[in-house]
Amino acid sequence: MNAQLKPQTQAVEPLRYQTGFAQEFASEALPGALPEGRNSPQRCPYGLYAEQISGTAFTAPRHVNRRSWTYRLRPGVMHGEFQPFPRPAFHNRFDEQAVSPNQLRWSPRELPSADIDFVDGLLTMAGAGSARGQSGLAIHTYVANRSMQGRFFCNADAEMLFIPQLGRLRLATELGHLDIEPQEIAVVPRGIRFRVELLDSEARGYAAENFGAHLRLPDLGPIGSNGLANPRDFSTPVACYEDVEGDFELVQKLDGQLWRAPIAHSPLDVVAWHGNYAPYKYDLRRYNTIGSISYDHPDPSIFTVLTSPTDTAGTANIDFVIFPPRILAMQNTFRPPWFHRNVASEFMGLLHGAYDAKADGFLPGGASLHNCMSGHGPDAATFDKASHADLSKPDIITDTMAFMLESRWLICPTAQAMEMPERQRHYQACWEGLQKQFDPARRDFE
Repeated sequence: MNAQLKPQTQAVEPLRYQTGFAQEFASEALPGALPEGRNSPQRCPYGLYAEQISGTAFTAPRHVNRRSWTYRLRPGVMHGEFQPFPRPAFHNRFDEQAVSPNQLRWSPRELPSADIDFVDGLLTMAGAGSARGQSGLAIHTYVANRSMQGRFFCNADAEMLFIPQLGRLRLATELGHLDIEPQEIAVVPRGIRFRVELLDSEARGYAAENFGAHLRLPDLGPIGSNGLANPRDFSTPVACYEDVEGDFELVQKLDGQLWRAPIAHSPLDVVAWHGNYAPYKYDLRRYNTIGSISYDHPDPSIFTVLTSPTDTAGTANIDFVIFPPRILAMQNTFRPPWFHRNVASEFMGLLHGAYDAKADGFLPGGASLHNCMSGHGPDAATFDKASHADLSKPDIITDTMAFMLESRWLICPTAQAMEMPERQRHYQACWEGLQKQFDPARRDFE
């Protein structure tokens, strides 16, 4: 394959550029490229082809229906025959072994010394369900030190959530570019073709696949009309296109496997588009945190940025939750997260700074997995510090950003995740310092 792709990209201001992702968008890179009055006219402006990309069934209710019309140099059907493209580290095999009830934690992956792009740097950590069953999730980490060159990627199984921890990324998609940096996220819908470019020399982070209902903003309920992640802070790309021919490859994921086909042109050739099925990004630092100002540490659900709902009300296929800078002012309360066992499973990662419920060992780029009903909570040092804290003063937590992927499903770690040298095999030792303090003669324990 040609190692270099030098795009000849055209871009102008969009016809209409809106923020959020629940409504319709429209963008064109050439004036008048969007047809007027018809989605698929007999002849499109500039000799373009009309192609619709549907992310839901045609008959899905209007409020959940997702589709976009694209006007492009060539239709998406133009590529060679797909052949298997095995990448053993990236897969959807979540039945390789029995799932241990032990608490699990990993250190960050080492950055590569050899040239590795995003596709080659993906490593599957855990997951559940499948694209066939249209439910579940897959959780991966990635490392890379070069952009994808002469290669494009498409996930036909799931929408992909990108969570960078180190290094800025450019997601060059069919519908335009999204630049994201650590503490920002992006979602690329199922079936959208894209290329990952590095804007810094190295990159590391997390990527999740959502096999279930599309990620969306959670309902606010009694919180009211404002708070958490606000729709106006989400943005979609502006149309641009690449008119490039060459010897390239299209890598596609389908049914948990990778395939590749030769393609003689850049598939990022959309000149104009309109619809509501589009990539989007969000800056986690804009999150409006809600918390208790009386007593008790609230449930972590108040930190939900995006959710993929299921047919059981309030029970998510995926909740994407963050723990951002915030102020803890609760009185007569143990302020950090309490010890708990949860019917849901929790995969956590750290993007920046330190996590307030762990004194050490949980590092940026690392991860932890606490599965269904596995006990977890603050380590011994954090418990001791919080138990003797001066509650007359608020705790102002700064310089941090952690996230959690919470799911109704049992999140099954892969064999390679269990065997990798980054797994902290003595993670449970962080709770060994918790001693019995019970004294039946002293009700008011000090």
